[in-house]
Amino acid sequence: MSYVKAAAYCGLLVVLTLHTAAAEEGKPEAAAAQQQQGQPSTASVECYESIKDSTNLAKVENANPKFGYPNVKCSPTTGAVLWYGDPYTDTVPMGEMPKFGDETDGDFAQAVIRPRMKHFKTTMQCSGCHPSADQASAPPNEPRQLQMHQDIVSDATKLQHGRGAIWCLDCHNTANRDTLVDRRKKEVSFDESQKLCGSCHGDTYSKWRTGLHGKRTGEWKVGGKKRWWTCTECHNPHTVQVRRFNPVKPELPPDLPRGMSSNEISSKHE
Repeated sequence: MSYVKAAAYCGLLVVLTLHTAAAEEGKPEAAAAQQQQGQPSTASVECYESIKDSTNLAKVENANPKFGYPNVKCSPTTGAVLWYGDPYTDTVPMGEMPKFGDETDGDFAQAVIRPRMKHFKTTMQCSGCHPSADQASAPPNEPRQLQMHQDIVSDATKLQHGRGAIWCLDCHNTANRDTLVDRRKKEVSFDESQKLCGSCHGDTYSKWRTGLHGKRTGEWKVGGKKRWWTCTECHNPHTVQVRRFNPVKPELPPDLPRGMSSNEISSKHE
């Protein structure tokens, strides 16, 4: 076999091998082509960020084309997000935040969040079953058993958020069910739960605004782009008396660099 023929034959084997490997990983050829061009492609892998089955995030390969990182690395043991290669996937600007003229004004210059409405379990908005109505025709705001939503609240007569002092329609807008209302009846988007929660939980809201409560990731510098987690991404408001926060099982520490021992790390910090 001539040198040219041998080279062509080896090249064909390489192509076939790569094609077979891509098929075995379940990646369509279009996705592989996108990766070669530096474009992100979505894989059929999901992991959750803070609440299982509520804050699920699809893994996107090559979301950070500069380094070839995916947007997230999923934990093989818990199914939770283990590491972010691109924390800004599927985020939008947080929007205008109230200014109080003190240290709680925070670093919102380039704050981004993941919108909540599009990630609800149902594709139908609340107004699909609850059309808009004026306050006069709205149902009375008193605890009663609901015919629907048992998957959210098993017994609506025993809703204990606020130690029994409030009920569903204290937070859900009776005139527009696609929005919420704070305790002053000001309309609030589902994507801005911090504005509703903060109207009652003032101390925690102040800490959240200054970055002392909750989670943020992104650029450290002041004015840098940061991903902020809103209240309902970590806390389920319907189960606060049962479970205020779902802790994520801790992972084992990462492997140390080759040749380095734990004793060496300890001595460096003494």
